[in-house]
Amino acid sequence: MQKNRITRIKALIKKEFLTIFKDPKNRALIIMPPVLQLLVFAHAITLEVKNIDISVLDYSNSQHSRELTSRFYNSKWFRKIYYPKTMKELKDDIDLKKSQLGIIIQNDFVRNINSNSKNEVLIIADGRQTNSAALASNYASTIISDYSRELDKLKGINNPSINVIVRNWYNPNIEYKWFLTVSLIVMLALVLSLLLSSLSIARERELGTFNQLMVSPLSIDEILFSKTIPPLLTAFFSSIVITLIIVFAFKVPFNGSILIYLVAMFISLFSIIGVGLFISSLSYTQQQAILGVFVFQTPAVLLSGFVSPIEDMPPFFQYISSLNPVRYYMLIIKGIYFKNMDIIVVVQNLIPLILIAFLTLTIARFSFKFQAEKN
Repeated sequence: MQKNRITRIKALIKKEFLTIFKDPKNRALIIMPPVLQLLVFAHAITLEVKNIDISVLDYSNSQHSRELTSRFYNSKWFRKIYYPKTMKELKDDIDLKKSQLGIIIQNDFVRNINSNSKNEVLIIADGRQTNSAALASNYASTIISDYSRELDKLKGINNPSINVIVRNWYNPNIEYKWFLTVSLIVMLALVLSLLLSSLSIARERELGTFNQLMVSPLSIDEILFSKTIPPLLTAFFSSIVITLIIVFAFKVPFNGSILIYLVAMFISLFSIIGVGLFISSLSYTQQQAILGVFVFQTPAVLLSGFVSPIEDMPPFFQYISSLNPVRYYMLIIKGIYFKNMDIIVVVQNLIPLILIAFLTLTIARFSFKFQAEKN
C-alpha cells in the first residue's frame, strides 16, 4: 500500500517535470531569466553614489574659487563639472538631470577670505532622488569643509571661514515618503498594465478561442485595438486614484499641470501596454505570459532609476536603459509632479515612449497576422 503510494507520487512528480521542461519556450524562460537578472542586479543595483555631475555657478571667478572647484575634479565621487553663466542655466541643468548638484560661489568669496569674514557656499541638491541627494550633498560639503580647514590653518584661524548651506529642491526636507509614493504610481501601474495586456492573447490561445477570433469578421487592427483599450483605461484610472490618494491622504503636494500630467500618463501607459501585447503575442499559455512579464519587469524597474541612479550604472546598462519605457515614465511623472516640468522636456521624453509603443504594437500585429494566415 505504502509502496504503491510512493510509486504514484513519483510518477506524478515525473509528469510535472516533463510538463515544465517539455516546451522549449518554458525551458528558455526557466534558464535565461535568473542569468539575466543576476547580471542586471550585480551591476545596476548599488547604494553607492558616484559619477556625480555638478554645475558650478562661480560669481567670484577667482583663484580661490577655481582652487575650490579643482577639488571636485580630483574627487572619486564627482565626474563632470559644468559652468553655467546664470542661475537659470544652473536650474535647467538640475531640471534636466544634466547635473545632480549645483554649487554657487558668491562674488565676495575672495574679499571675505582676505578679511577673515564668513563665507557662504550654497549647495543645491535634486531632492527627487532622496538617497543620492543626501549623499551627494554630504560629499560636496566634505570637500568644501576640507578646503576651508586648509585655509584656516594657513591663516591661523580656529573658526571655519566657509559656511556650507544645503538646499534641496523639489523635496525640501528630503522626505523619503515623497519619493517612494510618487514612484509607486509608476510601479503599480506597470504591474497592472503589463499583467492585463500580456494575459489577454495568451488566455485566448490557452482556452482555444484564439483561432475562432482569427476567423471572425474582425480585422487584425480591430482585435489589437480591442485588446489595448481595456487594460489601458483600467491602468489609467487606477493611476489617477493612486495619485489622488497620494495628494490628499499622504499630503505630498502636486506642483505640475494636471492636463499635461494626465496626457503624459496616458501615453506612457500606452507604451507599456504595447510591451505587454508584444509579450502576449509570443506566448502560447498564460504561464509563459507571466514568466515573460517577470523577465521584462524586474530589469525594467532596476534600470528605471527607482532603485539606483542611472548615472551610477556602468555605461552599457545606461545605454540599455534608454530602451526602457519605465525610465521615461518615471522621469516624466516625478518631473511633472514635483516641479511642473516644462512641456518641451515632457515632449522630449514622450517621443521615445511613442516609438516604443509603435514598435511593440507593430510586432504584435504582425504576429497576429501570421497566426491568422497560418490558420
